[in-house]
Amino acid sequence: MNPDDLEKNLRDTLAKFNAETGTIHKLHEPTQWLRLVAQVGLPPQLLDMVKVIPVGKGIAGQVIATGQPVTMCNLQTDTSGVAKPGAKQTGVGGALCVPIRDGDKVIGTLGIGTRREHEYTPEETRALEDIGRSLGAHLGVS
Repeated sequence: MNPDDLEKNLRDTLAKFNAETGTIHKLHEPTQWLRLVAQVGLPPQLLDMVKVIPVGKGIAGQVIATGQPVTMCNLQTDTSGVAKPGAKQTGVGGALCVPIRDGDKVIGTLGIGTRREHEYTPEETRALEDIGRSLGAHLGVS
């Protein structure tokens, strides 16, 4: 899937979830770094911070490390330590990040965020995971 298609898919996903920001990161296995392949709505000053994320660091890095979704009702007030300090600069309240899978293998992450506080439901999480699985079939392994 080319970058324009990924961005369109991300925009469609954001519309479905009434969210303003989104990212797709792909895992580069040799380095264990996530590389940003598409984004919508992030402030330009944050792009450098999210272009490359080590596995285990930040929200997307935790998703890769655990293979499980990470959600926050309000990233601005979160004290779990999962979100990087720079993440608060996004202005995002509710955030949800899920693994992108190619079969059973986690190959990346799909993250969405809203400017308002929002507790993502199990149904919303499953729906975003389904989108992540369909993306995985197109993102492929490198």
